[in-house]
Amino acid sequence: KLISRLRDLLLNKGYVCASVNTKKEAEGEKYRDYFDHQESYTKIPAHRALAMFRGRSDGVLSMRLLLSEDGEYSDTACINVVANHLQFVNKAKPADAWREQVVSRVWKMKLSLHLETELFTALKIKADAEAISVFAANLQDLLLSAPAGARPTLGLDPGYRSGVKVAVIDAHGKVIEHATVYPHAPQKRWRDALETLSNLCKQNHIELIAVGNGTASRETEKLADEIISHTKLPRLTKVLVSEAGASVYSASKVAEEEFPDLDVTIRGAVSIARRLQDPLAELVKIDPKAIGVGQYQHDVSQTALARSLDATVEDCVNAVGVDLDTASATLLSRVAGLSPTLAENIVAYRDEHGAFDSRAQLKKVPRLGPKAFEQSAGFLRIRKGSNPLDASGVHPESYPVVKRIVKHAERPLAELIGDSDFLSSLNPALFTDDKIGEPTVKDIFAELDKPGRDPRPEFKTVAFADGIEKISDLKPDQILEGQVTNVTAFGAFVDIGVHQDGLVHISALSDTFVKDPRSVVKAGDIVKVKVMSCDVARNRIALSMRLNDSADEQGLPARSRTEKSVAQRRPSKPDKLRKQARQSSQNKKTTEPVAQSALAMSLKAALEKK
Repeated sequence: KLISRLRDLLLNKGYVCASVNTKKEAEGEKYRDYFDHQESYTKIPAHRALAMFRGRSDGVLSMRLLLSEDGEYSDTACINVVANHLQFVNKAKPADAWREQVVSRVWKMKLSLHLETELFTALKIKADAEAISVFAANLQDLLLSAPAGARPTLGLDPGYRSGVKVAVIDAHGKVIEHATVYPHAPQKRWRDALETLSNLCKQNHIELIAVGNGTASRETEKLADEIISHTKLPRLTKVLVSEAGASVYSASKVAEEEFPDLDVTIRGAVSIARRLQDPLAELVKIDPKAIGVGQYQHDVSQTALARSLDATVEDCVNAVGVDLDTASATLLSRVAGLSPTLAENIVAYRDEHGAFDSRAQLKKVPRLGPKAFEQSAGFLRIRKGSNPLDASGVHPESYPVVKRIVKHAERPLAELIGDSDFLSSLNPALFTDDKIGEPTVKDIFAELDKPGRDPRPEFKTVAFADGIEKISDLKPDQILEGQVTNVTAFGAFVDIGVHQDGLVHISALSDTFVKDPRSVVKAGDIVKVKVMSCDVARNRIALSMRLNDSADEQGLPARSRTEKSVAQRRPSKPDKLRKQARQSSQNKKTTEPVAQSALAMSLKAALEKK
């Protein structure tokens, strides 16, 4: 009963109080915002809770769960609850001072440790769940980002001393040529690199140059600009592509099996080029945790994270659909109902018998039974098959419904496909049966209207500002174009081409109130931002999407004023002065022995009421 009462008190009125450990200020500079931080247990956002937990794990911060009294944070109220439960009243008798110490120690050495562990564990679980949800949402946005399509592409993996790795791939992702050039320091063979890459572009009719956004990316972008100018190819376009996870893929077993004869570094250039053509098909080959679009991803339950991310990848693959005649085994294994073994069997069957002519042919694949066919068939597409429905999202089980629609319309299927006016005029109830209801029939109408439609957006490219290549080049109130790389609960990170993403705080995303940043932006979006401030020492950039904001009015070096105002803080008086003031108050002589502590004062007041 006592523990339940204390738990309710801390749960509803408690404050998470973080403080810096002795002599850890310099070492824990990145946790400076939490050196003296207090926030309501019930209102603390997941990202701040996880930041404090990480600081505690690193030995920089200490965390307590306390109550607020007159602007001070202490556990006096909890000690009073224990005293009342034990029916202890300090009457200034000889043993009362000792009893008071016992009550205090019962709380501090037993009960508080138990309850803090329990409530902090609950807070961590809740914060983990929210962080995992944010990661999954960002991963979905990234996987469903716009594909450039089947266009010949030159992939460039930038580097200085090791050179720029080059991969030429055709419209279908097949590697045609590869090379390494050294345009940057220390070799500085710019003209040779320009000549080599220009020739590759001309010979292979390249339409896209994919430049990795890592080290030396801005310098390599300049090289790409010169290639475009030098070759004068009409459709040649430069695009900056995220390198996240490319190195992980390059050294993976999947990459080794796919390109056994290619150097690890060249595989990275291939991955960069392919993820421009089709981000989904290429990113599924990489462990989602290596893509780096999560907040505090290493602090959460890795089992729960992996389960959520795997489900997200499968949902995205199923939403887009997979071309049965071109998909890799890795991509096929992400389709509902297909295991890695079945995916490899499909590829082996395709290699032996050629392209699939119909979905029904899947039943001939070894070990692919009725259940696997039922689960996967609707997500597999055959673009050049004998049945046009095989190129759509209509499941083979629903083909009889389409036949009824064709019979009702008295028109061939080829004429029905894409006829929006006619399809919208049909009554779904006319085509239902015992197994298929109106919602499914409406989905069939939508597929017939736009068969095999791709839910991903139209492909667009970001144009970084010339001359802005590092943080020191930034100036307050500059308006720049950038690409959203990550969305968190507290805002969005935007790549503006300086090798360090800037933060648009949630309060600076819009002129109106924003509850969820993902309602405004998502990973991959191209946005206009204004530079509000830069902290070069801490490598932090504050941005705003409210272009009318002024940097003079809104300095956001680490966390915005809006965010800081949410958290309740102690009075600004330094800790040392507070301690001295409390010590001085306790040392004052008084005729009332019960006034020696806050507990005694509380007990005295209770006694006087009686």
